[in-house]
Amino acid sequence: MSGTAEDADFVVLNATNIDARAAEWLQRRQFWNWSDQDQADLDAWLAESLVHQVAYWRLYAAWDRLERAVALRGSARDRMLIDGGKRIWALLAKVAVGVATVAIIGAGAMFFLSDPSRQTYATALGDHEIVTLADGSQIELNTDTVVQASVGPIERRIWLDKGEAYFQIKHDPTRRLVVIAGDHRIVDLGTKFLVRRDARQLEVALVEGRAQFESSDAWTQEHSAVLLPGDVVVASANSVSVTRKPMQKLSAALGWRQGVLVFNYASLADAAAEFNRYNREKIVITDPAVARMTIAGTFPTNGIRLFGAAAQRVFGLSVERRGDEIVISR
Repeated sequence: MSGTAEDADFVVLNATNIDARAAEWLQRRQFWNWSDQDQADLDAWLAESLVHQVAYWRLYAAWDRLERAVALRGSARDRMLIDGGKRIWALLAKVAVGVATVAIIGAGAMFFLSDPSRQTYATALGDHEIVTLADGSQIELNTDTVVQASVGPIERRIWLDKGEAYFQIKHDPTRRLVVIAGDHRIVDLGTKFLVRRDARQLEVALVEGRAQFESSDAWTQEHSAVLLPGDVVVASANSVSVTRKPMQKLSAALGWRQGVLVFNYASLADAAAEFNRYNREKIVITDPAVARMTIAGTFPTNGIRLFGAAAQRVFGLSVERRGDEIVISR
């Protein structure tokens, strides 16, 4: 089907409007008193379209890079710009809209600011995708995940903006590979590893090979550790810890690659939170005592009703569907 000039103008205008809307959301999140309702509204807008997710997280990554760069420079003038925010934001928003006029926003990849080799990959809620980079490395994206990748002649860089991904890296001694997640970096030494990032913390689990974990937060103590198979790093705003887990537990954590969730005496609250990552229909547990009950078993990631039936049959709990919620109580 051929398109007219008017169709092309509409596509550019629509892309521009989406980027402008993404810029508005990010401005509100950075400079307003952000509430739970604001977060719910943003989540709803992101859930409407994968295009919305890519536009928002692309802009978020640009802001994050700019903010950290200014923080590292550390001059009084630069800090005033970050504190005020609006002058930097105005410039960034103009750049975002300018990019939208020359880029076709797609589900797979897009050009990003000054680095044309930097591509964005994203999955919607409940989706699962495997991306193969130009060097043969693979990134397996779990539900609701956004990554960016740039494979250059000197260095390979991957940014995990949100979500969870499993990395199988082709080691190249002439081009190191660095995974960046917020204020933390994982430097590949020939590895397979899992990285999960949410609003509270970052978790890195090494499955095979070796990797260097580094903290690049300009405001707190620097951390660095060489990870071996079975090592798990958990990094939050105020702490970094390294523990070891048996490979059986790491394999269970990777169950989503086969479309399943594996629970080994997890609390019902934790199990519900996992299901809610994959499904628009949400599990709500109203009783704290019920939330602390534990369950063991393997369920499909979309098996939210099967989980409810198990809770009813095994524990004798009440399971009631209310709109888009499955409410579990005594």
